Amino acid sequence: MKAIEVKPGIYWVGVNDRFTQLFEGLWPIGEEGVSYNAYLLKDEKNALIDLAKSIKVDEFFEQIESVVPLSKIDYVVVNHMEPDHTGVLSVLKKVAPNATILISDRGAKMLKAFYQIDQNVKIVKDGEQLSLGKKTLKFFYTPLVHWPETMMTYEVSERVLFSCDGFGSYGALKGAIFDDECEDKEFYLKEMLRYYVNIVASFSRPVLRAIERLANLPIDVVAPSHGLVWRAEPHTPIRMYREWAEYAEKPSKKGVTLVYGSMYGNTERAMNSVLRGLSKSRLPISLFNVTQTHHSYILASLWEKRGVVIGAPTYEAALFPPMEDLLRLAQIKHVKNKLALIFGSYGWSGGAIKRIKELVEPLGWKVVDVHEFNGAPTENDLEKLQQMATQFAQQIESEPE
Repeated sequence: MKAIEVKPGIYWVGVNDRFTQLFEGLWPIGEEGVSYNAYLLKDEKNALIDLAKSIKVDEFFEQIESVVPLSKIDYVVVNHMEPDHTGVLSVLKKVAPNATILISDRGAKMLKAFYQIDQNVKIVKDGEQLSLGKKTLKFFYTPLVHWPETMMTYEVSERVLFSCDGFGSYGALKGAIFDDECEDKEFYLKEMLRYYVNIVASFSRPVLRAIERLANLPIDVVAPSHGLVWRAEPHTPIRMYREWAEYAEKPSKKGVTLVYGSMYGNTERAMNSVLRGLSKSRLPISLFNVTQTHHSYILASLWEKRGVVIGAPTYEAALFPPMEDLLRLAQIKHVKNKLALIFGSYGWSGGAIKRIKELVEPLGWKVVDVHEFNGAPTENDLEKLQQMATQFAQQIESEPE
């Protein structure tokens, strides 16, 4: 893709990554891909805002060169030090040695630690402004969205917010970079939720603080470092992030995530009865086999839906390990305040139910009901599980919004 004008004198010079399989070495993006959005402001002084991962250095430089020579870059704004944003920085410094790096105070320390760069570095203060000529940059510290050094940059005359990880999403760009040109906006909204939960959810309070701080800022374009550039509906990604961040403390949407694992089919058979009971409601239900679906996708559903049904067998007097891993990750990501129903099979001894409670109750999950059975479920077990699930769904439906 060539450089694309976002606003007069402001260009998208990003690149797409359809090669990396795991974002941060953890989260699958092999099918979805991801974009590394960067922006070039051409003025009396030329400023590059955000960068790209090192595997895309040649393509990235070609994008910039289509607008201005690399040697003519005066400023490089580093909103965030994570290497998917800064991987090309060492090479860029060699081809544009006179460019001044603009960065937060904490970012400057990380810059030296990551790349041994401490020359031509200017620490910009929170709220500081910098004139490029006709355009003016204003810097807003937004710590923990998503690292402590993170900031956002705002161009005053064109009212463009370069929000870095904030308001971003997974998903390589499919030719169209703008929301109003995209034929599959739902894909990016879905991937935005998964990105939020995987990457940012642990920092939901700082997200809300950042949004509150930006509330009175006139914004025509939200230009994040990953995903669509929002110019037709710039407040949509902000609204979605606010809604998801509030789920950290307030009830989420009415719905159920049913996640299960089964070693020999007994828990799966019980799951089918549970699913039958849940289906009597009108609640949206998402079903996941914990051994077949990556935790990345399950976490997004857990975060968004109020009800959780966990079906897992006992494994060596403890919890089925893939379910243990998922619930530990839910702890790390602070997936709080859910209603839960638990069931599962055991052989010579129980243990799974006890362990599930140990993992979820500190998160404020209310365990509504449990049912554990020995070996294969009987007809009575299956009937009871269906009734429990129906009652569970009714409880969720009756809850206040």
